[in-house]
Amino acid sequence: MKNTLKATFMSALVGLSAGEALAADYKKNPFTLAYDGAISKNEPGKVNIHPVSYKLNGLDIAANVYTPVNYDAKKTYPTVVVAHPNGGVKEQVAGLYAQRLAEQGYITITADAAYQGASGGQPRSIDKPAYRIEDIHGMADFISQFAGVDDKRMGLLGICGGGGYSLAAAQTDKRFKSLATVSMFNSGRVRRNGYNDSQMDSIQQRLQQASAARAQEAAGGAVLYSGDANLTDEQIAKLPFELYRQGYEYYWKTHAHPNSTFKYTTSSLIDLMRFDATDHIELINQPLLMIAGSKADSLYMTQDALPKATGTTDKEVFILDGATHIETYWVPRYVDAAIGKLTTFYARTL
Repeated sequence: MKNTLKATFMSALVGLSAGEALAADYKKNPFTLAYDGAISKNEPGKVNIHPVSYKLNGLDIAANVYTPVNYDAKKTYPTVVVAHPNGGVKEQVAGLYAQRLAEQGYITITADAAYQGASGGQPRSIDKPAYRIEDIHGMADFISQFAGVDDKRMGLLGICGGGGYSLAAAQTDKRFKSLATVSMFNSGRVRRNGYNDSQMDSIQQRLQQASAARAQEAAGGAVLYSGDANLTDEQIAKLPFELYRQGYEYYWKTHAHPNSTFKYTTSSLIDLMRFDATDHIELINQPLLMIAGSKADSLYMTQDALPKATGTTDKEVFILDGATHIETYWVPRYVDAAIGKLTTFYARTL
């Protein structure tokens, strides 16, 4: 009877859109994980979670390490570093993918970006590409020393904004033997040109605003923020892009976490707007897999990036038929398909 109910529940869940997603309540999880099926306690013989912290450039970084079934510190395991989306934290989709990969036999790590989430750094919510890329190098530094990690078999997975920063990190960090992205979001291009290149006519105006914000900070004034949100359902419904509409549902309602926020310091735009995840992408010579939804309005960024990765012949775009950007974060059938593809990819390349 219990299995029948579970099957009925799962089949119902699979059919939901992001707007109808059931809540994954972080308050009900001792590790404050905000995704369905999250670990709630560590048990022998199962996937376990290990909250850890370490220093990176003087800042305290908060991370979760997941170890696979029957983990034995004396053995060695392939390992995957997981970089979270813009505004996200390790307890959301990055944790889901890290846990699912641990179920497939990998040691995984996902950490809150410096200045974000539970990690240290002031002012809060700085979102500079150099810092986000350094976060990825820092995760590799830490996990390489973790018991059981085979640092000769280390892969990288970046989700959304973490995907763009992973493209940049893997260009020069050859500890990563292969690289995958899910719903890659090129933060620099979007902050510069607008989503779907919709703000090309206001680039200089926004650069002036970012410059003024930095000047105000330097003079000891208040830190200004962009991207902050407290929208009504009616305002959310009127947003021009599905990624933003479903993103508000995911981050503010169904998979909310108190450490997760859309806001970032306006002065960060000075760095963001001159960055592009595809600059020097030809330096990637590792196997590259890019996963995206067929209905994602962010798909153009993945389609633009792959042909520019001329340094590797082992590259592929894998399309999740019917998925939007945010649905790759939580809808079971899309997550299952992505994990299946990632498992095959990492098994071959690590």
